[in-house]
Amino acid sequence: MPDASPPPRAGLLGLSYRQITAVLALVNAFVATYLHLWKIGKAGTLACGAGHGCAIAQMSSYGWFLGVDVALIGAVGYTLILITAIIGSMHGREDARGPVLALAALVYPAILFTLRLKYGEFIVLKTFCPWCAISAVSITTLGVIVWIELRRTSLLARTAGAA
Repeated sequence: MPDASPPPRAGLLGLSYRQITAVLALVNAFVATYLHLWKIGKAGTLACGAGHGCAIAQMSSYGWFLGVDVALIGAVGYTLILITAIIGSMHGREDARGPVLALAALVYPAILFTLRLKYGEFIVLKTFCPWCAISAVSITTLGVIVWIELRRTSLLARTAGAA
């Protein structure tokens, strides 16, 4: 007989998956804000590396989307993910499906947006931006975490419906 206990909400180091999501979003919101502030001349020099890939990527046409700085889009997007993850981590909402659906609505389009940026960076510009790579790995990780949470909350809903 299969175990009827709900799947765990814990991720790593005693943090729930939603708390991990919040931490990743917080770090990336700061990075994206730093890149945006550099782009508008408010952050001094850009710490990037020997190849200047960050500056190349930031100042290219791929550094803009519909006239808006992609770093600003990232800062706003990661902040929305952070807020949603915090709300979903609050007492009584740890198993709620709504916050996970909201996270999915934020994260999965961001993954597609990141694919566009990575194409521009690697294929068109033939450069490498470490900050962009950190964001790409982070948003992909967030996609996996959201998928895990979607499965977990779906199983909880089915279990509650069967009871």
